[in-house]
Amino acid sequence: MMRHGPRMVVAAGVLWGTAATAGTIALQAGVAAEPRSLAAARLVIGGAALALVAGAAAWGVLRRHPVTILLGAAAVAAYQLCYFAAVARTGVAVATVVAIGSGPVFTGLLSFLYDRVRPTRRWVLATGAAVAGSAVLIVGGDARVGGEVLSGVLLALGGGVLYAFYAVTAARVIGWGSDSNAVMGAMFGGAAVFMAPLLLVFGASWLTGPAGLTVALYLGIATTALAYVLYGKGLRTTPVASAATLALAEPAVAALLGFAVLNEPLTVMSASGLALLGVGLVVVALPERAQSTV
Repeated sequence: MMRHGPRMVVAAGVLWGTAATAGTIALQAGVAAEPRSLAAARLVIGGAALALVAGAAAWGVLRRHPVTILLGAAAVAAYQLCYFAAVARTGVAVATVVAIGSGPVFTGLLSFLYDRVRPTRRWVLATGAAVAGSAVLIVGGDARVGGEVLSGVLLALGGGVLYAFYAVTAARVIGWGSDSNAVMGAMFGGAAVFMAPLLLVFGASWLTGPAGLTVALYLGIATTALAYVLYGKGLRTTPVASAATLALAEPAVAALLGFAVLNEPLTVMSASGLALLGVGLVVVALPERAQSTV
């Protein structure tokens, strides 16, 4: 039976997986939002909500660990910029595969470098299956690759490193005894401050319409604030490397919603990738019986 921590992480991944469908529906409904503006609005609203939920506790975490929290906040904001820059150069499919797929690998490496947490053999095999499944799932769809592939892949890899850095940073501060809501509030509240000017740069007029405001609130409150509350709670009892792998539920949910809601085709290759990804997630979520190492 899946433990409480992994359930929280998977729930967060499910919420993250709804973001692409929500954004697509908004664009189809006529919301004229530039993608980077949509991402900035999501982070500003979500970060502000997380900071409000945490209240004074977020400020307390920031005062106790100012450098660590600010570096984590900068990584959260920089991840968004790297990812969307990669999308512009390689297309959504390749950027997503590289950024999200490399995240668990970099997280495992950083966990070992920082805390000497050696990954188990089962984690290595299951993460390999989950990453491969994600790649097959996304590339197996109707994907197109853009022109500046090399620079885009490097940016996406940078995004994977940034994701791993802020995930490991959050897990370490929580492990030092801080409340998970306070850590997420401080980190994402800081990221919201960093991203607010970009919302103005890329335009925010689309937020004045009811459809635009609705999708921004959903992306900010549900797919960011609530998702990271759940993710933070999951990090209390789930090793961060395992949590990063479980978060690959995001592309699986995105693919299923694309098939069920947006009428996107589910090819045999995509279905195979989905099955492989599912097996990897289940294996990671199951309790360890023995602490074997690689």
